[in-house]
Amino acid sequence: MNDTKTKKMGRPLKFNKDQALTSAINVFWSKGYEGSSMKDLTTAMGINAPSLYATFGDKHQLYLQAIDSYTSKDDCGPIVAFESENDIKEAIKSFFKTALEYATTNEDGIQGCFLSTCVSTSAGSIEGVQERLKQAIKETDIRIAARFEEEINKGNLPQNFPSLKRAQLMFDLRQGYLLRARAGISIDEMNEDFEDKAEMVLGFCK
Repeated sequence: MNDTKTKKMGRPLKFNKDQALTSAINVFWSKGYEGSSMKDLTTAMGINAPSLYATFGDKHQLYLQAIDSYTSKDDCGPIVAFESENDIKEAIKSFFKTALEYATTNEDGIQGCFLSTCVSTSAGSIEGVQERLKQAIKETDIRIAARFEEEINKGNLPQNFPSLKRAQLMFDLRQGYLLRARAGISIDEMNEDFEDKAEMVLGFCK
């Protein structure tokens, strides 16, 4: 009987690791790495400190795993919007529109992109972050460029269309929208700008 009781008391608390990481992301996102305490994290994740250390390691390791979890998901709103629209010009406009929506409206009160609003601020000071951020940007560029390559193969863009360069331009323009939105610049004003930005990305292919 005592052995059974001991086993029950020693049984580790069960929890969903993916959900716990999502909760950790939200804490880091809203408070930043330095501002997120272990109490903040364990409370949000619904686990105790020993379970956190046993599963994720220390705060630094948890942060890196949170970044990996965020970048591994195939559900980035602006990218999904870009890939879902049939017309390439409308796809670019949809990319910017969705990015702007993410930067200004969010039911959880967290706006923008985890990488640009949180991770980027810690890239130069926390080991392992810069490499992950660089890889995430590279993968985003490649994913956007792949859509342009599809349009080239369909004959909708010329064979010499610089897919990767224009993908990088789209990414950089998106970051500009996020900064402007956080600065409180008129959303309506930026919405009217999508047409020009799409033509800029397409260049001579208007």
